[in-house]
Order: sequence, then C-alpha cells, then structure tokens
Amino acid sequence: MLENYSRHSPGGAPDPNTDLQLKLPESNVGTRGQEKDNGSGQKLVEITGPALSKRKLLVGLDLLCLVLASIPFLVCELKAVSPYSRGFFCGDPSIMYPYLHREAIPDQLLITGGIIITGLTIALGECYRVHYRRVSSKAFVRNLYVSCLYKELGSFLFGCCVGQSLTNMAKLSVGRLRPHFLSVCGVSYASLNCTPGTYVSTVTCRQTDHRLEEEARKSFFSGHASFAMYTLLYLAFYLQARWCWRGARLLRPLIQFFLVLLAVYTGLTRISDYRHHPSDVITGYIQGALTAYWVAFHVSSMFKDYNSTLSPSLDNPRHHVSSMFKDYNSTLSPSLDNPRHHVSSMFKDYNSTLSPTLDNPPSPHLLHV
Repeated sequence: MLENYSRHSPGGAPDPNTDLQLKLPESNVGTRGQEKDNGSGQKLVEITGPALSKRKLLVGLDLLCLVLASIPFLVCELKAVSPYSRGFFCGDPSIMYPYLHREAIPDQLLITGGIIITGLTIALGECYRVHYRRVSSKAFVRNLYVSCLYKELGSFLFGCCVGQSLTNMAKLSVGRLRPHFLSVCGVSYASLNCTPGTYVSTVTCRQTDHRLEEEARKSFFSGHASFAMYTLLYLAFYLQARWCWRGARLLRPLIQFFLVLLAVYTGLTRISDYRHHPSDVITGYIQGALTAYWVAFHVSSMFKDYNSTLSPSLDNPRHHVSSMFKDYNSTLSPSLDNPRHHVSSMFKDYNSTLSPTLDNPPSPHLLHV
C-alpha cells in the first residue's frame, strides 16, 4: 500500500518524478559514484568502473599525441637529420653579412622566458579560478587544481610542440642560407673565383666547426619569431578569456599590446643580428600567430567557458550591438511615432511670435501698411 502511494500523486495519477528517481540509479550503476565535496565548496563526481578506465585511456592518448607532435622538433635538435644543401648565386649580397657571436635574445632566454611567463600566468590564473570562481570539473582526478592545470597547460605545451616542429621541418627541408653564411663558411666571392650571376651549387667551407655550418643553412623560417609570437599571443588570448575584472577598461588591452610588441621585437632582433632575412621573420610571425589562434580557439577550452558565462545569448543576437547608440537614440532622437518632431523648433517659435494665426486674423490697419 505504501509502495502504491509513493508511486502516485495525491490525485491518483502516476508521478513521473518518482519513476525518474527510481530509474536514475540503475542507469549509472558501475559508472559513477556519489558526489563528494573536496573541502572548498566545489562538487566532485567520483568516477569508478569502466568510465574510470576510459578516462585514463584518454589521458594516455593525450600524452601520446604530445610526444608525436614533438618528434620533428627533437629530430632537428638532436642533429639526426642534416639540412638541405642549397647553393647560391655568385655576388648575392644577402649572405655577405658578418657573423656576430653575441645575440640580443639567445635561445635559452627565449625558451625560458616564453614558457615561464606564459606558463606561470596560466598556472596562477587557473589556481585563482579554482579557489575563487568555484569551477567544476568532470575529470577523474579528485584535485581540481590538477585537472584545470592539465587542460590549460597541456594545450599550451601541445601548441609549443606543433609550432616548433613545423619550424624545424621547414629549416631542414628548405635549407635557406643565413645572411652571415659566407662569414661562417670562411669564404668570399673573390676566393671562390666565380663569375657574378652564376649559380654556385656546392662550396667547401673552411669552417672547422661543422655545427656552425649546418646552422648557417637553417634560415627559413625564424624559430625565434614563431615561438615568441605563439607564446605571447597565446597569453594575450588567455587574458582575453580569463580576465573578468572590468575596473580599468584599457588595462587588459594595454598588457596585450605590450605582449605582442615584445614578440615583434624578438623577431626584429633576428634581422639586426644577421641571423635571418626579413621574409623569414614575417613567415615566423604568421606561423606563430596561426598556431596560437588554432590552439586557443579549437584545442583549449578557455573560450568555451568564456562564451558560456560572459557572452550574450545566441538566441538574441541583437544583444551584441553596443548600447551607446541605443542610449543616444532614446534620449536625443525624436520619436518615430511622430515624424514631425524631426523638424527644428526654431521656426515654430518664429511663426508663433511673428505670424498671425487663423483664429486671430490680422487687424485691418496692418493690411494698409
């Protein structure tokens, strides 16, 4: 009797909510447990059974993709493949620049600065979101800090591997000569005794360090420009998605501008150091910017969370229009219901004071004037 009463509403009709509550535990048997509190107010769902094994398999697949994306980069850095041996035209002035032993931004400073600045900012931002914004996660890891850092830092590192692998693949396959190639090689056009304008396919360098000779054949395209543009532009995208403070309207754009400016400056130093041609740096900018855009909007989830919380509703696209002209029209513009309000009132005032009215015709003596 009690069972029948619990399954029906007071009016005698079946209660659909009761049936739903009875079916929910059956559908989740062996997949999920009960919700638990991690002590800071966030709700975590403990995953068990086959779902847990599937999540671990997906994490292992992510790590495998990260390793595969970095293989071309590691092959180039370990000198496993030599660059393409490209010739040059006799008298070409673009490869006659001197070799400078000191660089404005060395490789160690570039890699350390790019990864630390961007990675540390992302880490601090995600920890702030977990602690103050009460974010939730469907990951099987119970620690929200670990799961959020895994998603955002993992996406950033994946983009680093992809960008540098594309750069090193181009360096090895193209083999463009750096501006200081003749200086590194230890030869000159006079010592080669070549006719200006003729193509020199092979040259025997006097440089004893074979490593410097190989590096002088890796001009296209600039790794400094691509890496700096990727890391700093990605950080600018991250600030756009995560910075929710509206106190200073121009502070975030100012920081983003300086980040892009630093990336551009890094590429320009490669031209002044005679390491790259201008076209190498421009191509590096484009490749780094495209990689940052692709990872930020299509790999990472930061803009998905941003659109779900801050963006206007897609059901009403008119919300995207700025409200400044709406306020202007509502306060200063005349009503559309009465289009006569568009006429200026100065002539109305003039007519009301100087012109006679129909109800009060002009006096006879005015007609004789």
